[in-house]
Amino acid sequence: MKRLLIGLRTSIKLAALFAISSIVIIAIIFAVYKPIYSVTFKGEMIGYSENKAALQSKINKFKEEGSEGDDAAFVQIADIPEYKICFLKKGIETNDEEIYDIITKTGVSYYKFFAILVDGEEKKFVQTAEQAEQIVKQLVDKDSKNANQLSIVEKYATEKQEYTSVEVAVKDLYENKITPEIAKNMGRVTRAGNGGTAYKSIPIKFIKPIRATITSRFGSRWGSTHKGLDYGAPTGTAIKAAAEGTVTFSGWNSGGYGYLVIISHGNGVQTYYGHCSVLTCKVGDYVTPDDVIAKVGNTGDSQGSHLHFEIRVNDVAYNPEYYLK
Repeated sequence: MKRLLIGLRTSIKLAALFAISSIVIIAIIFAVYKPIYSVTFKGEMIGYSENKAALQSKINKFKEEGSEGDDAAFVQIADIPEYKICFLKKGIETNDEEIYDIITKTGVSYYKFFAILVDGEEKKFVQTAEQAEQIVKQLVDKDSKNANQLSIVEKYATEKQEYTSVEVAVKDLYENKITPEIAKNMGRVTRAGNGGTAYKSIPIKFIKPIRATITSRFGSRWGSTHKGLDYGAPTGTAIKAAAEGTVTFSGWNSGGYGYLVIISHGNGVQTYYGHCSVLTCKVGDYVTPDDVIAKVGNTGDSQGSHLHFEIRVNDVAYNPEYYLK
């Protein structure tokens, strides 16, 4: 029994001595060395990181969001960095930023966008689903001929697409349905009847087709009725559509208008643009306010460079000044 107690006491002393020695050795190691992670990428050691979790979190964020200022949906990095703990002498610098740059430069960015398809063919690209839905809705609301052929597809690509605005996409994709009313007026220029009064309620908003001085107003002139407004402007000045609609005439008129554009706005409402020098639209075109449709000239029965502008309802002319904002 005595021998057993002596042996146990000796074992305890040895264990205590070993523990103290281990602590001293570990303390010496930590005093000279520090635990750190070596980072290997694609089989090559690229540096040391003191905080593996922070570095990998930063890399993961880059993969999910791309770099700041870029609109990438995500970044694909094919290889995964490997971390191995080791002990290095204190004073050796870590290079987390350099490691991050080496790894992220191998990434391939993928961009998310939405394609507007017409009968299965990609026509326009926008960045958001909201924009795509607006385009389709506006084309449906405008009763575009291709409304039933429209679809939206979410896509990803490694290159940015040429995005378009909602307004441009609607204008470019719109296909006019030639209604019986428009078909009836295609290519037809009629003489405006007397308006009776100078005003009639029209549920359409018009803009001024040109920024210029009015040189002759609606009403009695030289023993007859002047059916519109004359705007004096230099030849070549741009003329814009006063409201959205379909071009039903674009050409030469021998009845005094010279080069003439007529736009049908529906419900019997038309606008006339006479004495032009150049026509930049054709019959069947769908135009919106601010679209340039022609340029000022001095053609037809004209005494100087100007635009003659009319607003008609069922071939009756009304004073444009009451409708232009």
